[in-house]
Amino acid sequence: MNASLDLVLQHPGIWRGDRLAQTGDATTLPTGFAELDEQLPGGGWARGALTEILVEREGIGELQLLLPALAKLSAQSEWQAWVAPPHVPYAPALSVAGVNLKQLLVAQPRTAADAWWTVEQTLRSGACSAVLAWLSKPDERRMRRLQLAAESGRAWGVLFRSASAAQERSTASLRLRLEATANGLAVHILKRRGGYVSKPVMVNLHQTNGVRRARPSAPSLSVVQFPREAVRS
Repeated sequence: MNASLDLVLQHPGIWRGDRLAQTGDATTLPTGFAELDEQLPGGGWARGALTEILVEREGIGELQLLLPALAKLSAQSEWQAWVAPPHVPYAPALSVAGVNLKQLLVAQPRTAADAWWTVEQTLRSGACSAVLAWLSKPDERRMRRLQLAAESGRAWGVLFRSASAAQERSTASLRLRLEATANGLAVHILKRRGGYVSKPVMVNLHQTNGVRRARPSAPSLSVVQFPREAVRS
């Protein structure tokens, strides 16, 4: 290889398609699971990008997979937002996992259109380091707007969808399909920078890398409902 070209390719701002980025990148957030970090560009969840998580049914461990990273953001005093979760988040479990409830916003928009608007605005605002969303009626245009909003706000966006969406096109930079098995959670990497992964990554949700846990002290959550006229102003 030409020496000058080789020197250019060593620059940290250059990403090469034949390899994953090195770990420790400031634009990534470790997942807390070493086996998964090894397969993700930068060694973790990408900040300033959209991650899509596909599940066959709720409650198979999709939130547990994110808790170590959410706890780390809480330790750094960074805000998080959950938009349109199907159930009210269980505050005691989040507190025990290390998530600071005082820095967690839970929004329940009244319509699907308002939910999409809320997610886009929270991603773009720069005020929230992580935005988790459960949205309906996705399309490529809406997904593209969320990806651009995450890039603009340098936020880690997570969109939960049904596993049936695996065959659909997506602008998300990372797509994972989760499967509950007898040996743990199987994480199928459908899309990532660096190429396709043929085998699922097996994750033991009970073994994480040094996650700080806090004791709950009468935790509670505030759920915000946005009326349509408020978000359209």
